[in-house]
Parts: sequence; structure tokens; C-alpha cells
Amino acid sequence: MRRLRKILTWAALSAFAVAFVYPFVWLVSASFKPRREVFDHRILPETFTFDNYLRIWQEAPLALWMFNTLLVTVLAATTVTISSAMVAWGFAYFRFPGRNLLFGVVLATMMLPGAVTMIPVFLIWNSLGMVGTLTPLWAQNLFGSAFYIFLLRQFFLGLPREPFEAARVDGAGNWTIFTRIALPLCRPAVVVTLLFEFQAAWTDLMRPLIYLRDASTFTVPRGLKALLDQFGFGGEWHWEVLMTASVITTIPMIIIFFLGQKHFLRGIATTGGR
Repeated sequence: MRRLRKILTWAALSAFAVAFVYPFVWLVSASFKPRREVFDHRILPETFTFDNYLRIWQEAPLALWMFNTLLVTVLAATTVTISSAMVAWGFAYFRFPGRNLLFGVVLATMMLPGAVTMIPVFLIWNSLGMVGTLTPLWAQNLFGSAFYIFLLRQFFLGLPREPFEAARVDGAGNWTIFTRIALPLCRPAVVVTLLFEFQAAWTDLMRPLIYLRDASTFTVPRGLKALLDQFGFGGEWHWEVLMTASVITTIPMIIIFFLGQKHFLRGIATTGGR
């Protein structure tokens, strides 16, 4: 009975794994097919070609778009992690009147739909002359994120206070305690925050559609939208080119996940246990 249960468990997990992996395998396969065979549902292409990968670099400044996306992603992930960690540490470690009320107000901002603040935020960036630049795509993260503040605060609350008090007796200041003790102890949560925001910034399409005008400033999602408009003109959909661009831009996210999966899984497991 135990062996049968184990076999059924592995079979179910394998089925779910295939269901999740198949779309990406199909995407990779379609990128190596000519236009007429893209939707033939063959995993192994009948006509194998590299022309799509050569064409995409000729048709679009993909390297520039990927650089813009990487720049925005790194800045967005770094700034939101640092700012959210500082705010979360303040809510977790310091005792002051109205702390819980203020934290509740921060959490309440999560209930505001993005569409509510979209126009006011655009008007602010427009008055600063930043529309058409990459700055609005990451600079808002300087003020932290309510979700990440909540996530990191839960980790900080689970830390014992004794090491912090001992460090304070030895003469350490608040900044030293935060950077030298608290952050290293919460490394899984910090990595989870970085990975979440990296993925969110890398795949963000809404803000680039709102703020970017020139193709030289496009990020990858905005560039893919431009390619979709370009190769779909007149009803002639060149899906093989779009599939190829999608594969090229998806690979960095897969690499990032594999590099940080140990901390990611540890952070998720620890969050669930608190």
C-alpha cells in the first residue's frame, strides 16, 4: 500500500510537472520552426532552422531592450528590497506609540488597485519631466512596497532580541545592528524579495506602455508589444519571430530562479511556518 501510494504521488507530480513545462517546451520548439509549421503541435520540428534567431536580432534592437530591462530590473529590485527592509525593521524592532495603527495603514494601501493611482502618479512624473525615461519604472520603489514590508517584518519578528540587545551593549548603533545582524539572519526573506521584484520588473508591461515613447528606451515587454504590432500588421502574423524573442527573454528569468532557488524555497518554507 505504501509503495502504491508513493507511485501514485510520483505519477501525479510528474503529470503536474509536464503540464507546467510543456508550454515552454512548445515555445522553444516553435522558435526553431518556419512560419508554416509553428502551430503543427510537433515537439520535434519537422523543419529545423536557426533563421528565426538570426532574424530577430536584425529586425529589433533586442540587445538594447534587454539592457534597458536589466537596468530597470536591478534598480527596482535593489531599491525596493533596501527600502522595504528598513521600514520592516522599524516596525519589527522599535516600540513606539501608534506602531500597529501605522502598520495597518501601510497594509491598507495593498487594497488600492493600481488603476486608482495610475493617473496621479503619471501627472507627478510628467511634472518632473521624467515621462519618456526609464526613471518612473524603478524610482517608485525607493519608497518600499507594502507586501514586501509585511513579508520582511514577519521574518524580523521571528528573530530573538537577545543578539540585538547584546550588540547594543557593545556599542553598536541601529544601522550596524540592522546591516550586520538583522539582514544576514533574514537572508532567505531578502532573496525572496529580490526574486519577486526581479520577476515583476522584468515582465512589467503596463508602466513601459504608459511612460516610454522612443524605441531606444523600450524594455523587453514593451519591445515584444512593438514586435507584435509590427509583425501582425495586415493580418500576416509572424509568430515564429515572436516565439523566438519570447524564448530569448525568458531564459534570464529561468537562470535567476535556478541561482536563487535554494534561498527562495527556504524563504517560502520559513514564511509558511511563522
